[in-house]
Amino acid sequence: MSLAKLGFNVVTFNFPYMQTVYETEKRRPPNRAPQLLEYFQLEMEMVKTSIAPKLPLFLIGKSMGGRMASLLATDVSNLFDGLIVLGYPFIPPGKPEKLEERIAHFPKIVKPTLILQGERDSFGGTELIQSLKLPKNMQTFAIPDGDHSFKPRKASGYTELSNMQLAVSKIEQFVTGQLNE
Repeated sequence: MSLAKLGFNVVTFNFPYMQTVYETEKRRPPNRAPQLLEYFQLEMEMVKTSIAPKLPLFLIGKSMGGRMASLLATDVSNLFDGLIVLGYPFIPPGKPEKLEERIAHFPKIVKPTLILQGERDSFGGTELIQSLKLPKNMQTFAIPDGDHSFKPRKASGYTELSNMQLAVSKIEQFVTGQLNE
C-alpha cells in the first residue's frame, strides 16, 4: 500500500548527486547542504506554483532528505502544511556529539511534524527519541524492530512490508488529521 494508492498526489525527486549515481552507477558523496536545500526549495516551489498550487503540501524526506526537509521547514513554513520525516539522522553512528547540532533547528519548525523512526535505528532509535524534549508540534512514532530503513530482524515476527504499511498508515493518519483541523 502506498500513499498514491490512498489517493494522495505524490511528487518525488532525487537530489542531483543521487541522480548522478543512478546515471553513472558510481557512488558519489552528497552535495553540500546549501546546494541540497536550494534544490529541495526549487522542487517544492515548482510543485506549489505549477503542479498543485491549491492542494495541501506536506514535505517528506528520508534520512538526509528528511534532515534537509526539516532545515527547509524553518524558512519556508508558509509554502507547506506539515513535515514528515522517515528515519531522521539524529546522530551519525558512533558520533553522539553531533546530536545537538542535528536538532538545534527543531524549535524553529512551527508546522505540524511527524517523525517515523525505526526502534533499532543506528541514527537514533527509541531510547534516544524518548530522551529528547522535542517541540510540542512534533509527533514521533517508533516502527517496530525497524532499523534505519524500517527493516526488522527476521526473528522479530515483523516484516519489512508490514513495517512499510504501518508507516504509510501513520502518514495517512497524520495528514488527514492535519487537514481536518
